[in-house]
Amino acid sequence: MYTTLISAADLNKLGDAVRVFDCSADLAKPEAGRQQFEEQHIAGALFADINTDLSTHDKALAINGGRHPLPSREQFASWLSAHGVSNHTQVVVYDRQGMNYCGRLWWMLKWCGHEAVAVLDGGLQAWVAQGGAVQSGAAKPPAPAQFVLGEPLAVLKLTTDVADNLGKPSQTIVDARAPARYKGETEPFDPVAGHIPGALNRPFNTNIGADGLMKPAEVLRNEFVALLSAQDPQHVVHHCGSGISAIPNILAMEVAGLGRTALYAGSWSEWCNTPGLPCAKA
Repeated sequence: MYTTLISAADLNKLGDAVRVFDCSADLAKPEAGRQQFEEQHIAGALFADINTDLSTHDKALAINGGRHPLPSREQFASWLSAHGVSNHTQVVVYDRQGMNYCGRLWWMLKWCGHEAVAVLDGGLQAWVAQGGAVQSGAAKPPAPAQFVLGEPLAVLKLTTDVADNLGKPSQTIVDARAPARYKGETEPFDPVAGHIPGALNRPFNTNIGADGLMKPAEVLRNEFVALLSAQDPQHVVHHCGSGISAIPNILAMEVAGLGRTALYAGSWSEWCNTPGLPCAKA
C-alpha cells in the first residue's frame, strides 16, 4: 500500500491494479486543467476538477468558507463511488504543477478514511520521462464502485478552531503562500493582503528539489525542524490561500517523519473575509 509518495517506476509496476487521477489546474483559468488533461494524461487516468469535483460552491453542502470550500464527506464519497473507487482501491494522484493541486485529492481521501492513496512524485513530467504510457482525449467513464466512509484519517480545522487558539503554544500556523503574499505586498485573489498573525511562512514549492521530485526525507525534516524551532510539529496547522497549496506541506511533513498535521481548509480566503479577525503584514 502506498500512502504518501509513489515513484513513476513503481506506479508503472502496478499496472491496472490502481485508480489514477489527474488533478492538473490553473486557479486563474478554471478550464485549463481539463484542457491539459485532454491534451495528454497518463493512460487510463481520470480527471478530478479542483473547482467542481474537489470543491463545492453550494453553501448548504460546504464544510467551510473560502474560495474552494470542501464538500461534505458524504457528497465526496458519492463522487468516489461514481469514479470507481472502493475501500480496497489503491489511488494515485498527480498533476503537472509541481505536485501542488493533486494533494487536495490525496488529503480528501484521507479525510474520508482511505489510507491507500499516494502522490506521484514528480507528477506527469516524471511519468513521461521514464517512458510511461500516455493518451489524449476525454477519459472513458469507469465502472462504478462502492465507497463507504470511514473514520477521518486527516485533521480538519475550521476558522473558529484557529481563531480560538491564536497565539497559544498549542497551535503553530504555517502559511504555504509565496513570500510576497504572506508579507502583504501583493494579493492576486483575495480582498485583503497579509497573513494570520504569528504564522510562519513555508512556500509549498520549497519542498521540491531541482530535479522536480520531492526533496529527500532527511532534508525536509531538517528544514521543517529549523522553521518550527522548538515548537512541537504535532501542533502545526497548515493554510494557504484557499486550502489547496497548503497540502504539499502536510505531505512533506509526513514524508519527513513528522506526522500528519492539520489543515485549515478555509485558509486566508476565509480568514480575511471573516469580520473581526486580525490580519498582519510584513
